[in-house]
Amino acid sequence: MRARSRSAPRLHLRTYLVSGYALLLAYVSLSPFVGWQDQGLSFIDVLTAPLAQTFTWFDFFLNYLAYIPLGILLAYVLRIHRPAAQVLLLAALCGLMLSVAMEYAQMYLPSRVSSNSDLLSNSSGTLTGAVIALLIAQYSGYTHIASWHDKWFKHGWIYDFGLALLAMWMFAQTNPSLPMLGSVFVGGVARWPFDIVPESPFNWLECTEVALNLLLLGILLSTLLRERRHMLGALLLVLCMVTLVKFVAAAVLLKSWALLIWLNSEAILGIIAGLLLLAAVMRFSRDRLHVYGALAAVFYLALLQDLLYDEKPSTAMRLYHWHYTHMLNYNGLSQLVITLLPVLLLVYLWRTGLRRK
Repeated sequence: MRARSRSAPRLHLRTYLVSGYALLLAYVSLSPFVGWQDQGLSFIDVLTAPLAQTFTWFDFFLNYLAYIPLGILLAYVLRIHRPAAQVLLLAALCGLMLSVAMEYAQMYLPSRVSSNSDLLSNSSGTLTGAVIALLIAQYSGYTHIASWHDKWFKHGWIYDFGLALLAMWMFAQTNPSLPMLGSVFVGGVARWPFDIVPESPFNWLECTEVALNLLLLGILLSTLLRERRHMLGALLLVLCMVTLVKFVAAAVLLKSWALLIWLNSEAILGIIAGLLLLAAVMRFSRDRLHVYGALAAVFYLALLQDLLYDEKPSTAMRLYHWHYTHMLNYNGLSQLVITLLPVLLLVYLWRTGLRRK
């Protein structure tokens, strides 16, 4: 009975993560959700078409890699009460069903191409992810991860929901076309040293948004951790991880002259201001901290509406090596997550506040 109760929080977290990742895949597959119409296509014809008709190695590997995390998360959810063979079968079946649903829906989008090669790459990626998850679970070090979670983080479905929000935040912030902790895509940048453009004025709204973003991250971590005194260390760890992934993503995806474009003056000053704000609010009680977090989330959401009013993900496309639709979808997905996070964080703070009462 005790083992069952201990596994429940972990199951909640895995369920949130796999559901969120499936929704992200659906967004990327169906974005921009406009122009729905019957194009006179038959799904049977899509399934029976020659693979060479729509197959490209770039799309195959990109779709394959995109579905590997889905397979890993599905396997971690399914393996709790099922043997390995059933886990592999069910994970591959879930990946195939999601892929079939996406390819069927794409038949009604003129900007999309429904392909049986995508079904092959998506389902094989899901199966590969499930195999990876089962292999990892065999090592003794995997149990230490669960023990680490139990030691440092609070238990309960709402705190697992908070951890899922943290994962979403980290995903959005690793986009290299966004400033550090920012939300405004970089677009009009000189290709130094070949172009010379006037220096843009300092954007105080973006600086304030970065400070509020850091403040919200610190408050979220303080509600998740068992001991608030560990918040600063956790915050620095999260920021270091985001910085490292952001730099690697910039080196892979961006052109050489835009490698460090995400580290601008607004981000640096905003981080300093955010740390000062966080040091001030951490002196308050947990109940008051929830109130200040909710107010910061409201102000952050209001600032986002102003900053993103004329901002489109396509403004950053000239920074990338690859001008494929995938990059535009990646930017659009980042913007969607950034917009939804303060709303979800408000729900989280309200629910954790009720839990304390």
